[in-house]
Amino acid sequence: MSATDRHSVWASLYRLGRLAGWFAASTVRIARLRSPQQRDAVLQQAAEGLLATLNLSTRVNCHAQCPARPPVLAVANHVSWLDIFVLLALYPSGFIAKQSIRRWPLVGPLAARAGTVFINRNSRQDTHSVNQSIAAALTQGQSVTFFPEARTSDGMGVLPFKAALFQAAIDTCTPVQAMALRYYTDSGQRCADAAWVGNTSFYRSVWRIVRLRRIQVQVDFAPLMGPDFTCHADRFQIKEAAEQFIRHKVDQP
Repeated sequence: MSATDRHSVWASLYRLGRLAGWFAASTVRIARLRSPQQRDAVLQQAAEGLLATLNLSTRVNCHAQCPARPPVLAVANHVSWLDIFVLLALYPSGFIAKQSIRRWPLVGPLAARAGTVFINRNSRQDTHSVNQSIAAALTQGQSVTFFPEARTSDGMGVLPFKAALFQAAIDTCTPVQAMALRYYTDSGQRCADAAWVGNTSFYRSVWRIVRLRRIQVQVDFAPLMGPDFTCHADRFQIKEAAEQFIRHKVDQP
């Protein structure tokens, strides 16, 4: 990474203060939510505000009518706590996340207030109940997003996908949308500092990100897997199609 990709310490501290202001304002707004429609609008605006605070820009490559009209079951590779906000800025959605995210500083409480469903990945019974929750949301016309890797990667590759939560798309004949996320620095290099992986603390991850002058994230949308496919496929076939597309995009130099 080039030295010109990073802010000075003082500029980074200023951005950190702006980030704290964003968090305080967003928490108040989300706490006042009264309806799903209001929640979608507020969450999308809050996500756009965070990306602007961090000088994070998105480049989107997708097919016609993208993002698709809700409801869709959307999946993406998982690199950072930023992923949720990048995707929320593009389209309204509920999220499925691992239980440990609930304990993350700042992001955990905000995610809980925003209606995120937390799942115990080690419990088959919990997976069944979450599939039922996803199916209920899809039936009511709300899109749902989850990360089938089940944990974050360094963003340079893709971890094996888990198939269990694709079942809700089959049960409801809902389209599935796969998306590939890639983070870049201002100089065009892959941005390792955007990833939150290993034993890195949340606060360390935030500091690495506010030090960056600019972050660019490439979001590639796969062609939609429509009901004609999801109604007749099994969850492993859907998982394989999504993983193949995302892995191909992420592995590109």
